[in-house]
Amino acid sequence: MEDKGVLTKILAVLGTFFVWLPILSPVFRTVIGLIDERVFNFDLLTPAVLFLYVLAGAGLLLWAAARAQAWLKLLGWSTGLAIGLLVAGAAFATFTGLTSGETEPAEWMVTLVIASLVGYILMVVVIGVGGVLLMLNLFRPAA
Repeated sequence: MEDKGVLTKILAVLGTFFVWLPILSPVFRTVIGLIDERVFNFDLLTPAVLFLYVLAGAGLLLWAAARAQAWLKLLGWSTGLAIGLLVAGAAFATFTGLTSGETEPAEWMVTLVIASLVGYILMVVVIGVGGVLLMLNLFRPAA
């Protein structure tokens, strides 16, 4: 049975906020840097560094989606893929010696790590879009 109560709505709003925070914060910092110092300084690693926000937000969204019985598959799969891509990229960089510097970085190794990071960021965006869709579902007036 669908639950579109206040708790479900709060979970969805907070979860969506926490998921979008690591995506939007480097964009805002880049814009402020461009305006203030006229320097383009975009940090691609910020969404990975702020992974705990993504994890907390995704957990809240999964809880809200389960209560509302809406968008659960999208949120579940994208959360699993985001975690898997981030862990796989970090594990590959660690086990090959890229993180410690003991291995000379080959182009294909660096490309693989960056591709996993970009895939993670795309999955975080998908989770954020899923949160927005869930909120639209929850806040839609009953017909």
